[in-house]
Formats: sequence, structure tokens, C-alpha cells
Amino acid sequence: MPLRFDLQSHSTHSDGALPAAEVVQRAAQAGVELLALSDHDTISGVAEAVEAGKRFGVRIVPAVEISAVDDGAPVGRELHILGYDIDHTGPPLTDSLVGFLADREQRTLRMRDGLREAGLQLDETELDERIAQGKPIGRPHLAGAVLNAPANAQRLADEHIDDIGSLISGYLIEGKSAFRLRQTPTVGEAIEAIHAAGGVAVWAHPFWDVSDPTEVLQSIDRFRALGLDGVEAFYVTHDEQQTRLLAERCAELGLLSTGSADYHGPDNRLFSRFMAFETYGLQPNLGPIAA
Repeated sequence: MPLRFDLQSHSTHSDGALPAAEVVQRAAQAGVELLALSDHDTISGVAEAVEAGKRFGVRIVPAVEISAVDDGAPVGRELHILGYDIDHTGPPLTDSLVGFLADREQRTLRMRDGLREAGLQLDETELDERIAQGKPIGRPHLAGAVLNAPANAQRLADEHIDDIGSLISGYLIEGKSAFRLRQTPTVGEAIEAIHAAGGVAVWAHPFWDVSDPTEVLQSIDRFRALGLDGVEAFYVTHDEQQTRLLAERCAELGLLSTGSADYHGPDNRLFSRFMAFETYGLQPNLGPIAA
């Protein structure tokens, strides 16, 4: 019987809606056997997830999702590199993440200023609370601040923006007015930090960030030269053609091919169900992640 896995999920330690233990509990209820809690640029929820996994009968892979700058692309862009089987207690990764997270938060504050420059108001209550508690802030928290400000209601309605996802798409992705690019780490630095923590590095959801298939394949080759160990071929928004292209390329190059539904919470429009990705009859290669 195939292993029931989901190798990306998020908690309130980054941009998820639920505490880490509840994410694990809901994964168990959905039948997940192998789960990764992969909060953005932080491993602060991993210990909680591991303990919850023992209670609910789910094997937890210590993980992190690092936002990184692809400095080898013709135009700078941000990608995500997943680190699996990391030592989440030792200093190599925790020290690196301190710097990465600081840059992430400074970028978030620059995007906050960009939203203001676009004429939007923000209810910064949650942002201030998270900063005071030492929790990371990201684009979903900015989006929530805009949506919670009553003065924006008519404008957002006119722009057909009614939730966090549509606000991010309208203002906070590359090419939109309030987007600001990170400065560090590069993809190579993210991979290096994951390897220093004893983990394997996987490029998350390639077709979420890059639309052109040829460019995706070229990027895989570039990242493999930097030490990349695998690609998230099986993903909730990847169609069959994209999935097959990625899985076949991984097989050719001897890379791992992983998968996830990128769970963010029960009310998220896109990422609300565990294991909501298709393999199309292909066999994932989880390698040491499943060992």
C-alpha cells in the first residue's frame, strides 16, 4: 500500500491558520502517515509538531521552507526551497534562519510601505502583535491588514478582491505595485544552509513561480549544479503535463520527486485539504525523507 504523505504544511508559526499541533491532528484525521511542517523561514513549530505526531500517530519530518532569491535568472525572482530531515535543534540552521528571517521581515515592511504608497490603509493590529511576540510576518498578514481596514472596502470590491489570495495576487506578487524582492538568501545559500543542517533541499512548486516549462527545466539544471536534491513534482496546482514533465526530469537526473497540498488551514481557498495533489500514476521518489 503506498505511503500516504504530505510534505508541506504551515502553522501559525508562519502563515498558516492553525497551531502546529492542530495541523498534525487534522493531518492524522485525514489519513496522513508522513507529514512535514514546513513553516516559512522558521523551525519554531517543529518540536511541537513532532510531539503531536507521537500523540496522533503521524510521522513528522522536520522541515522548513526557505524563501530565496534566484540570482541566476535573467530577472531577479523569489523561489522557495524546502529543507527536509533537518537538525532543527542545532545552531547551523537556526543561526542561518535568524538572518534569513530578518531579511524576510524587512522585505515585508517594505511591501507594507508599498501598499501605503498605492493608497491603501492597513489595520496593523495583528502585525504589531506578531512582531511583539517574535513571530514572523509575511504577505498573508499584510493582506489581512488591508482587508481588515474598513476604508478599503469599496476600492477592493471594485477590484474584485475579497480574500487574502486575491489581495496578494493583486498587489504583492512580482510585477504588482507593492511587491518588493528579498535580498538574501540566494538559492545556493539556502541549499547550503539546509545541507549544513544535515537535510535535503527540494525546490518547492516550480510551476507556481515559473510558468514556462523550458525555463523550469533550465532552472532545475542550474539548481542541481548548486546541490539541489529534489523537486516538488506533485503539487496541488500542478496539472498532469507539468507533473509528468517534472517527475520525468527528476528520474533522468536522479533527483528526488516529492509532493504536497501545501496545507494552510481549513478555510484557505486553495490550500485547505491534505494530500490534495495528483500523482497521475507516477511513483514519487522520497528517498531518505521516507526512510
